Amino acid sequence: MLKSNSIHSKRITTASLIVALGIIYGDIGTSPLYVLRAIIGEKNIDEVLVLGGVSCIFWTLVFQTTIKYVWLTLKADNEGEGGILSLYALVRKYGKKLVIPAILGATTLLADGIITPPITITSAVEGLDKVFPHLPTIPIVIIILSGLFIFQRFGTQKVGKIFGPVMAVWFTMLLILGFSQIIKYPGVIKGLNPYYAYLLLTKYPGGFWLLGSVFLATTGAEALYSDLGHCGRKNIRVSWAFVKICLLTNYIGQAAWLMHQGQQTLQGKNPFFEIIPEWFLLPGIIIATFASIIASQALISGSYTLISEAINLNFWPRVTVRQPTELKGQIYIPSVNMLLWMGCVSAVLYFKSSVNMEAAYGFFITITMMMTTILLSFFLIYRLKWNKLLVFGIVFIFGLIEFSFFIANLIKIEKNWAFLLFGIIIFMVM
Repeated sequence: MLKSNSIHSKRITTASLIVALGIIYGDIGTSPLYVLRAIIGEKNIDEVLVLGGVSCIFWTLVFQTTIKYVWLTLKADNEGEGGILSLYALVRKYGKKLVIPAILGATTLLADGIITPPITITSAVEGLDKVFPHLPTIPIVIIILSGLFIFQRFGTQKVGKIFGPVMAVWFTMLLILGFSQIIKYPGVIKGLNPYYAYLLLTKYPGGFWLLGSVFLATTGAEALYSDLGHCGRKNIRVSWAFVKICLLTNYIGQAAWLMHQGQQTLQGKNPFFEIIPEWFLLPGIIIATFASIIASQALISGSYTLISEAINLNFWPRVTVRQPTELKGQIYIPSVNMLLWMGCVSAVLYFKSSVNMEAAYGFFITITMMMTTILLSFFLIYRLKWNKLLVFGIVFIFGLIEFSFFIANLIKIEKNWAFLLFGIIIFMVM
C-alpha cells in the first residue's frame, strides 16, 4: 500500500494511472458482476425496469461518485491522506460533536467491508457454473478468501505490481463486452435519459425500493476517497474518466442483452456472464476472479489504514501494527486480519450465494456516506471558506440522495442483523 510520498502521487504518467487502476477501483469496478442482476431479480423484464435501472445507475455515478467524491471530497486532502478519519482530523476543531459522525462513519465502513470480499469473489466464482454445472462454489470461495488473508502477513509489494495491469485488462474487457452488445442494439443508449429513472422510481410498482440495488453501483466511492494518499488526486480524477466509461458501457451492454434475450424473467441467469462469448467464458471468469481478489485486497488494506488512523486518534486500543515489507506505508495488523477473515468466511457460510449477499450489501455504506457529507460540509465552510448557502444547497442535494438510498436499504436490515451487532460493538469500542 503506497503512501502519499509515493512517486505515483506526484505526477500523472501512464504507469501512475495503471497503478491507480489496481489500487482504487476494485470495489466499484467489480460492481457490474451483480448490480443489474440485483435490480432485475425475478421480476418480469420490461423497458421501464431495464432502462430505468440503467438510468438510475448512470445518474448515481454522476452525482455520488463523480461530483461528490471525485470532484468535491478529494479536495479534503489531509497532508496527502484521505478517508473519513482524515476528513475528521481536518475539521474536528470546529465542533466537538463531530466525533460522532466520524466514529459512526468509520464503524459502518468497516462493518460493510466484511461483506465486500465475499460478494465480489462469490459473484465471479459462480460464473464457473456455466462451464462446470453443479460445481460447489462455496469451498472455492473460502479457499480463495483464506489464502488472501494468510498472504497478508507477507505484504503485497511484489504481487501488487500486477494489480494495475490486471485491472486494466478487466476494465478493457468490460468495455469490449458492453460495446459488443450496444452495436447490436444501439437504441438502448436512450436509457441514459433521466426520464427513465423517474419512471422507475415513481411509476413502476415498488420502484423506489429498487434504489437499494441501484446503490450497489456506487458502494466503492468511499474507498476511492480513502485511497487518496495512495495515488494522489490528479491520478484518481484522470483514471476515473476511463473507469466510468468502461463501467457504463458494460451496464448498457447488459441492458441491451436483457431487452433482447427473449425470456420474461432472468431465470437465475447473470447478465454479466451471458454477454461473454462462449469461447471466452472461462478466461473471462478467471479475469473476473482476479479482479475480485484485487478488489478484496484493496478493501483489506483500507481496513488496516482505517484502524491505524483510529489508533492515532485514540479511537482504537493500541494493537500490534507490523510493517511486512520495506515499502513505506505498507502495514499489517494481525488482530484486524483475523477479525476480517472470520467475518468474511462467516458471511459466505451464512449467505451461501451472491444473490443472498446482495440483499444485505450496501446498508452500512449509506450511513458512511451520510457521515462523510456532514463532515464535508464543515470542511467546505471552515477550511475552503465557501459560501454557506452554496454548501447548504450541496448538502441538501446529497443528503436527499443518500437518505433515499438509506430508506431503500432499510429493508435489508433483517439480513444485516449480524453485521449490525458487529457495528455496534466496533462503535462502542471506538
